[in-house]
Amino acid sequence: MEMNYLLNELISWLIFLFGIAGPFYLILRAIGIRGFKEITSYEPHTTFFYRMNPLVKIVFSMTVMIAATITIWWIGAILTFAVLLTYLSLRNGGRKLYLGGLFAISTIIGTAWGYAPFATSATLSIAFPGYHPTILWTWPSYFSVMGYEPQLTLQALLYGLQISFRTAAIISSALLLVMTNTPSQILRSLHKFNIPDSIIFTLMVGMKSIPDIFGYLDESIKIQMMRGLGSSHSRLFKPVYMLIAGVSAIVPTIIHLLRGAKDIAISADTRGFRATKKRSYVDEIPITRLDYYALGMMGFIIAVAVISIFLGFGRTIPYVA
Repeated sequence: MEMNYLLNELISWLIFLFGIAGPFYLILRAIGIRGFKEITSYEPHTTFFYRMNPLVKIVFSMTVMIAATITIWWIGAILTFAVLLTYLSLRNGGRKLYLGGLFAISTIIGTAWGYAPFATSATLSIAFPGYHPTILWTWPSYFSVMGYEPQLTLQALLYGLQISFRTAAIISSALLLVMTNTPSQILRSLHKFNIPDSIIFTLMVGMKSIPDIFGYLDESIKIQMMRGLGSSHSRLFKPVYMLIAGVSAIVPTIIHLLRGAKDIAISADTRGFRATKKRSYVDEIPITRLDYYALGMMGFIIAVAVISIFLGFGRTIPYVA
């Protein structure tokens, strides 16, 4: 009896740690900080996504978001895989697909686990009409302190998985915009929506800073590992030491970003940012035939979403836990 109790405790904690550590392992080990920089940075190329108007790509991301959130989960899954396949058209497309796929998997695991253990019977009965729970695991009683339900059910896992595909589709389409446009191009596109310049500037600084953050973290972590951090221990513990190095790298990364903020301020002043109420552009980005084709494809996606709703494939999963 005592052995069964200890085994139940051990397995419960292993499941708990997998839900938390699994996505982090993919991020730190499989993707790596350098990989994150690759899928959040612009690299020039000549394929259709690079020639498409940034405004159209913003509309595309919104279209994917709408279609994924108003329809049944497997439409979001199809959109996720379809968007990921378009990564092959990017510069170093195979590499981008590999990294984007791993990031989508980590998003799916993290989102699914973020919902599944907390899904109540009332929520699941709404999501699954005629709900009859299939209990997969019973948690120790003290797990309720973390908000866990007493049992982990198959329906709860399916509930979290279905929500995760919607999240993955939105993130995958948003990364396309970041990888195929410079911050300046996106700034000009957002300005056409009459969004205040101060908000646009804030977003663009954040967008420019993300690759820098990953770059500084990667350099700092590599320096610490080269100096022998964790060298006397098994390679099995390397992700743990990488996490320790990542925490230690926060301070030097912030220092580098603060130094870079001065350069951004000087650049904005020399370019006369907000010197006049109306912005002028040296190079206008036109709407081309390619953009009209893309808008037609977006119309098709919305049409499919609307038809799916009329056929009974609308959103059935409530976004509550």
